[in-house]
Amino acid sequence: MHASLLDPDGKEPHERVRRLGIMCAEVCDATCRTLCEQNGRDEDGIRAQLEWCRSVCVECARAFDGQPGAGSAAADCRACASACADFMAALG
Repeated sequence: MHASLLDPDGKEPHERVRRLGIMCAEVCDATCRTLCEQNGRDEDGIRAQLEWCRSVCVECARAFDGQPGAGSAAADCRACASACADFMAALG
């Protein structure tokens, strides 16, 4: 967690942003595992997973916007969202 996501007194995290950051990491991890472990060709399931990941990443990036020191986290979220969109486009 970026220290800058803490309140000025350093004691209380911005709960929504913190939770979204954790959720983003968990969704990205679950999506990567799903793609790596996919034995069948369930394209509908893959698309659903990718769209879920993309939408969570976009929401998280927006939450990080405007948070001091969170620019790299927002960029990472947008990069993941873009990768998901590119993967869906490659599926056709």
